[in-house]
Amino acid sequence: MKRLRVILGTIIVQMGLGTIYTWSLFNQPLVNAYGWKLNEVALTFSITSFALAIATLFAGKLQEKWGIRRLVITAGFVLGIGLLLSSQASSLWLLYGLAGVIVGFADGTAYITSLSNLIKWFPRRKGLISGISVGAYGTGSLIFKYINNYFIQVVGVSHAFYYWGGIVMFLVIGGALLLSEAKGSEDYDNQEQSQKNYSVKEMLQTKQAYLLFIIFFTACMSGLYLIGIVKDIGVNLAHLNLETAANAVALVAIFNTIGRIVLGALSDQVGRLKVIAAALFVTATAVTIISTLPLTKGIFFVVVAAIAFCFGGNITIFPALVADFFGLKNQSKNYGMIYQGFGLGALAASSVAVLLGGFAPTFTLIACLNGVSFIIVLFIKSPQAHNNSLPQSP
Repeated sequence: MKRLRVILGTIIVQMGLGTIYTWSLFNQPLVNAYGWKLNEVALTFSITSFALAIATLFAGKLQEKWGIRRLVITAGFVLGIGLLLSSQASSLWLLYGLAGVIVGFADGTAYITSLSNLIKWFPRRKGLISGISVGAYGTGSLIFKYINNYFIQVVGVSHAFYYWGGIVMFLVIGGALLLSEAKGSEDYDNQEQSQKNYSVKEMLQTKQAYLLFIIFFTACMSGLYLIGIVKDIGVNLAHLNLETAANAVALVAIFNTIGRIVLGALSDQVGRLKVIAAALFVTATAVTIISTLPLTKGIFFVVVAAIAFCFGGNITIFPALVADFFGLKNQSKNYGMIYQGFGLGALAASSVAVLLGGFAPTFTLIACLNGVSFIIVLFIKSPQAHNNSLPQSP
């Protein structure tokens, strides 16, 4: 019964946290309201993603001091306040600080701790359970695509932040009340004893940590760049009208969520590295099509769905993969280090887009990076497997 309650609580929390993925809906309305440039407003989502990633470095230590429930409740309160105050942001720097730094840091703190805690409750089904949790994160973005779009149209973009913040605060705090620490779970204790648990310092002494970072960086750069500007790609490259292009936001949310659940569960059956390799190959193909071929409406939606599906799958599998490689005991801290690829991937994509001057050359670079990561995945092996293969002392 306690496990079911923890699952339900985590799903509610993750749905609230996932609403930040609707950010592209706010880009043009904010441009129209304040006269800012589109790239300047879109940078907010990259800052949010970067702050989210930075938060994961500290979340594990905070959880040890405060406990999972108290920490997530606090993060939900700060997240909601950040969005509420964003309704009053009249300058870009204020928007960056509130909707970017504060919202991102609170979101990341609750995200990684609630996810890692749930994985510890179900150590034998890490891929599936990670898919359920991270899938809920994607579902939140899908549902709030309609909710936030409604608020923007009815009350205006500034007041939409106010309602968004109130609902998110209610969801995250409400879900947090159902959470319990996994420590003491029989499955967790047995799994912990059966494998080596690396500390952060020990993990960073392995080559696998850096290779996983490169792969995760590539996957996040691909997906986050698309999510942040998907509607704009539809308008500028596929020549769709605004209403049709906005449907791509929902499409990303749908396939992002489906990819998380399907590929997460599949990774338990066929192996996580095989699934990641396939996802990288599909992503490389899709972004190559965007950068080289004329985009019709059909081609645009297919490649967007493919990228979103693979991105969702990759970020779902990685928490489980890090646990496979480095153990469950320090999962939040270890995954927090690898998770920096999320924030850096978001910032790198935006920076590269500015330097290269457009969508097409940016996607060309992303395709090349996916090719490199694909090769890495083919040869990387778990340090756990290496340790088990060593001769035992008599």
